[in-house]
Amino acid sequence: MRVATFSIAGERRVGLIDAEAETIAPFDLPVERAESGVLALIERNGAGLPRTLSPMPLSNVELEAPIPRPRRNIFCVGKNYYEHAHEFARSGFDSSAAAGAVPKNPIIFSKVPESVVATHSKVLIDTNVSSAIDYEAELAVIIGKEGRGISKESALDHVWGYTIVNDVTARDLQGKYSQWLIGKSQDTFCPMGPWAVTKDEFDLETAGIRCFVNGDMRQNSKISLLIFDIPTIISTLSQGITLKPGDIIATGTPAGVGIGFDPPKYLKAGDVVRVEIDGIGALENRVSERAQ
Repeated sequence: MRVATFSIAGERRVGLIDAEAETIAPFDLPVERAESGVLALIERNGAGLPRTLSPMPLSNVELEAPIPRPRRNIFCVGKNYYEHAHEFARSGFDSSAAAGAVPKNPIIFSKVPESVVATHSKVLIDTNVSSAIDYEAELAVIIGKEGRGISKESALDHVWGYTIVNDVTARDLQGKYSQWLIGKSQDTFCPMGPWAVTKDEFDLETAGIRCFVNGDMRQNSKISLLIFDIPTIISTLSQGITLKPGDIIATGTPAGVGIGFDPPKYLKAGDVVRVEIDGIGALENRVSERAQ
């Protein structure tokens, strides 16, 4: 099942996607419940899905991020593909490199909820703040069931579904502050979407992940090549932290980010970044310079 949050006639709604027919059928939800996006479905606690109304063309609506404003920070995993771990360790911006290029345990950081934007929204560069903006294609996990101290064996029972995230990063800020929150959490630095898919519709073993900048393929890998797989990530996070429905976990990016090139290929105004994950779809955003 593919579900999307969208706007039409000034109202936020949640709907069921028919990708083949290119339509969306709104769920019969009160407007105030639909304000939370896909979270309105996740929180039904096994009550089943509401009925759907008549479908309409996808071209008639404006897609929003599946969860337009997460209730708390997005959990993120750093250096979670082998080749990317090595390219980042070589970059000079990796504050964890002294412990080795490949981490022994998951590296966890976060992005603030206000950084989330939808597919086709602009990623805004503020040249007064940063001049080294990078892209990172990532699979994001959406938690559906609360849990603490979750075992690896039961971790996927806590997953509701998946979406796509572009973990946009200001590399100079990442290096300057020796931590990653500020460089990762700039306004518009978390494009998410275009919609979410339930876990039964997504194959972790076969799905590919790709990133294109202006049509040039920069990243191309498989979700199955994660250093720390999704059960390990969920189990690690839940040791002392209660994961809640609607929590989002970005699982890491493959090799091919801008910092990995010599010289680096940073994003600039006018660039279009497209992230594709098999079984989900494509997230696409144009880079623009913020008005001063």
